Amino acid sequence: MPERSVDLNRVFQALADPTRRAVVTRLCAGPAAVSELARPFAMALPSFAQHLDVLERAGLVRSRKRGRVRTYALAPRRLQAAERWMQRQRAEWATRLDQLDAFLLATKEDP
Repeated sequence: MPERSVDLNRVFQALADPTRRAVVTRLCAGPAAVSELARPFAMALPSFAQHLDVLERAGLVRSRKRGRVRTYALAPRRLQAAERWMQRQRAEWATRLDQLDAFLLATKEDP
């Protein structure tokens, strides 16, 4: 279980940055070369490559090099694990809020 926690920590840490979230969003449309992914951002290519490295270490993307072109693609398995974690959290908090609502209604009805 601790290994899964480390994986989730890496995913959320990688997604905490708006540049990396934008890259993940772009890769939802399909694989892309580094130059294409970097185009919308006002930063040097080495700086942008660091963002890609963070995403790859988190397991959110994978890369392939053909000749001189490195292409990145989305690796959805870790995103799905994060989504399952969030769904469990949502369900737990919905239950807690329902219990609180029931308690408050019961308290209000009893003088």
